[in-house]
Amino acid sequence: MRFSPMYLIDSHCHLDFPQFNNDRQAVVQRAREAGVEIIINPGADLESSRRAVALAERYPEVYAAVGVHPHEAKTVTDEVIAELRALARHPKVVAIGEIGLDFYRNLSPRDVQRRAFRQQLALAAELGLPVIVHSREAHDDVMAILAENRESQATDLWGVLHAFSGDRAMAERALEMGFCLGIAGPVTFRNAHRLRALVRELPLEALLLETDAPYLTPHPHRGERNEPARVALVAEAVAGLHGVTAEVVAQQTAANVRLLFSRI
Repeated sequence: MRFSPMYLIDSHCHLDFPQFNNDRQAVVQRAREAGVEIIINPGADLESSRRAVALAERYPEVYAAVGVHPHEAKTVTDEVIAELRALARHPKVVAIGEIGLDFYRNLSPRDVQRRAFRQQLALAAELGLPVIVHSREAHDDVMAILAENRESQATDLWGVLHAFSGDRAMAERALEMGFCLGIAGPVTFRNAHRLRALVRELPLEALLLETDAPYLTPHPHRGERNEPARVALVAEAVAGLHGVTAEVVAQQTAANVRLLFSRI
């Protein structure tokens, strides 16, 4: 067995994006060398979801989620939902995502985003899969729709709030609803005082590590393209906030991923 310095999971990485087209194999190899044993690649639209599944078939450590990001919510039709349903039957598809609301850029109208979010939450409930949720400048609406969905569906809803940027009250409500919180590169930023204080207070059992690569590059690499190997820097930052070793953080967050995503 190959020795790894830590058993790490990058719970959110867009390895299918074109920023990796020239060196994807090398990126995966660097992740392996850094101890990253699993990478979850969510879809951003239907084509991205197809690519995520193809990468999961190519690389043993890659798993996929399928879904339509709120930026692309205007593309969601009944036909798209049907194809996502078919893709989600693949054994290496572990969740419906990346779905949610983004009222910062509003690249799709807000009412269209809400409708697409509800449609994909219903799909997750139908299939018994967790969800990977994007929330930017839309926290109240996201939490209201998640609560509404839990009340209206016969099955439970669970998942992760990706790249969590909410406050303590939102975090507590999310945990009550069965969600974990995704912690990414910003936790390494010295000026991210609110996020760092919140992560210090939250139990490790509530957290997942992620890169959101190619975005959200951690310190000291800000300004560069992010990649899965750098999830180790996120683990080190969380460890420092909790006063434990990075190995402890890696072990607990990996266990959290396996509980949340039962197909891994």
